[in-house]
Amino acid sequence: MVAEQLIPRGIKDPKVLEVFHKVDRDKFIPEASRNCAYADYPLSIGENQTISQPFIVALMTECLGLSGNEKVLEIGTGSGYQAAILAELAKEVYSIERYDVLAKKAIDALKSFCYTNIHIKVADGTLGWPEEAPFDRIIVTAASPVVPGPLLEQLKDKGKLILPLGGSFSQVLTLIEKKGGNLGYTDICACVFVPLVGRYSS
Repeated sequence: MVAEQLIPRGIKDPKVLEVFHKVDRDKFIPEASRNCAYADYPLSIGENQTISQPFIVALMTECLGLSGNEKVLEIGTGSGYQAAILAELAKEVYSIERYDVLAKKAIDALKSFCYTNIHIKVADGTLGWPEEAPFDRIIVTAASPVVPGPLLEQLKDKGKLILPLGGSFSQVLTLIEKKGGNLGYTDICACVFVPLVGRYSS
């Protein structure tokens, strides 16, 4: 996966590559699809949700530029795989999942890794996690035509937020950087994610 999918496509951060060697992706995949755990495409995890292809997970992670001291908010726990990757690279990870059944499965999958810096709750992710704000980094793993206002409010100055911006048929992975109250937008690449559902997703 690392040699054939990540490095050839430009993932360069050695810390990110090392973590992808370390975290077993197959532990986050439903048993029926486990033989495809390292394949170069998204996989269904139930509730009409997916685990993103390895390259996209790596790309979004690399774009955050984590040094190990950050407090990260993840919107869309899903399988728990992205949270595990983030937990290896950041200080604390706060992850919100809309579907209770997926949150429970993610918590079960994460148990074998013994992480103490991942915090998961079931809620509307577009509201963020105000009790724990502000955050150094925010990652949204579902597509929205707009950036939810509460997430921008909960992002620290000099913080970074990455998400797929767009509708069902046209999305662009976008990195947003907050500096002195101003927001800078950088288009990363075209992408396809399931829609973000919540009060501030449209």
